Amino acid sequence: MATLLYITAHPNETEASYSLAVGKQFLEAYRAGNPNDEIKHLDLFKMDIPRLDADVFSAWNKLGSGTSFEELTNAEQSKVSRLGELVDQFVAADKYVFVNPTWNFSFPPVMKAYIDAICVAGKTFKYTENGPVGLLGSKKAIHIQASGSVLSPGSAYADFEIGHRHLDVIMKFIGVPNLETVYVEGMAAAQDQARQIKENAIVQAWKLAKTF
Repeated sequence: MATLLYITAHPNETEASYSLAVGKQFLEAYRAGNPNDEIKHLDLFKMDIPRLDADVFSAWNKLGSGTSFEELTNAEQSKVSRLGELVDQFVAADKYVFVNPTWNFSFPPVMKAYIDAICVAGKTFKYTENGPVGLLGSKKAIHIQASGSVLSPGSAYADFEIGHRHLDVIMKFIGVPNLETVYVEGMAAAQDQARQIKENAIVQAWKLAKTF
């Protein structure tokens, strides 16, 4: 049995979101093919994800200097404990599905906060004399991303897109070699084709679910 983290970064309900609608269809197909797997939904907009702020850096510096956890302030203890829970949950999982809209050519800020929470030396990567090395080589990941414009590789505005490219870099950095992608894109540019665009993306998601 494998554990899949279904990680969504959208403030709206599924009915009002192209990315979530496609993600829902992916999950249904995945469940049908992997009935014994555990699926955990992480709705980033509804979760406590501490930002990397002065409390966090102060706590890390203190702990690195030998200060005990009990000697940290309440705020420091709360934030570093929660960050530890998030990265441990991520490491314990086997597969990841990231789902988000595109805002200003990238993903919503809560996705960046979550990425910051899971990029932890000694947990998801390590430093070596030859540079950092990812520690999650056996994991698999899929990214479902929606955008009103066409931003996928090869398009006229591909160089503007930084959400998927950012996530792809992070996955490689922590050792996940291949981030498969479903682009749901162009609905604003071609409103009369929006329904077909979503249906095409769902078909692609179904295909990926069968082998994921």
